[in-house]
Amino acid sequence: MIAEHVAFGIIAAVMVASALRVVTTRDIVHAALYLVIVLAGVAALFLLVGAEFTGITQVLIYIGAVIVLFLFGIMLTRTDFDQDEETDHKRKFPAILTALLLLAVMIGALVDRFEDVKLDANLPGGQTPQTTAQVSDELFSQYIVPFEAVSVLLLAALIGAIVIARREEGG
Repeated sequence: MIAEHVAFGIIAAVMVASALRVVTTRDIVHAALYLVIVLAGVAALFLLVGAEFTGITQVLIYIGAVIVLFLFGIMLTRTDFDQDEETDHKRKFPAILTALLLLAVMIGALVDRFEDVKLDANLPGGQTPQTTAQVSDELFSQYIVPFEAVSVLLLAALIGAIVIARREEGG
C-alpha cells in the first residue's frame, strides 16, 4: 500500500509540473509535448488503480491520436507565437490570483461535500467488475460502426487541416 502512495505522489508531482509548463511555456510545440507527459501521467494513474482498459485507451486515443493531430496542425500551420506581443503575459498577476481563488473554492467545495464519504468497493445490484476483454469485446462487436466513424472523422479533420494550411501557404 505504501508503494502505491509513493508512486501516486511521484506521478502526481510530474503531472503538476508538466501541467504548469503547458501553460507557461512560450513554444506551442513544447506545450503539446508537456501535455503528452500530463496525459501519460493520467494513463499511469489509471493503471495504478487497476483500470487497464481505460489507461491503455488513454494512451491510444489521447496521446496516439489527439496529440498527434495537434502536432500535425501546429507544424502544418507554422505559426510563430514567440514574436507576437499580444502573448506577452501582461496580466499575469490577475491570472494567478484568479487561478488561486478558483483552486481555493474548488478545494473547499470538495472537502465540504466529500469529507465524510467512504468508498464502497461493491458495485450496485451485485454486479461484478468487467474485465478488459469483456469491455473490448463489447466495444468492437456492438459499437464498431461508431468507433470507425470517429476514426474517419479524425482523418477528415487532419486532411482538412492540411488542405487549409497548404491553401494559406500558397497565397
